[in-house]
Amino acid sequence: MSFSELRQKEVINCRDCCRLGYVVDCEFDPCNGKIHTIIVPGGSRFFGCFGISTQYVIPFCKIIKIGADIVLVDVNVEEVMLKCD
Repeated sequence: MSFSELRQKEVINCRDCCRLGYVVDCEFDPCNGKIHTIIVPGGSRFFGCFGISTQYVIPFCKIIKIGADIVLVDVNVEEVMLKCD
């Protein structure tokens, strides 16, 4: 699977069946090329303007299944949320 295919998949949290968004970036281990985390943007600051206020940094071990259209994760949202200023 290529990164462009992964970016087209919606991330859904299994704990609360909440839609987190779409994958925008990944962090890789440069030694072995494996994915460490996927990054999903959170909500915007003011009606879609002025950039993104939060993002979800989800460890790869928290991914349950990568399907044809979605990526299922099992995370506590407060633990993976990163505030962007």
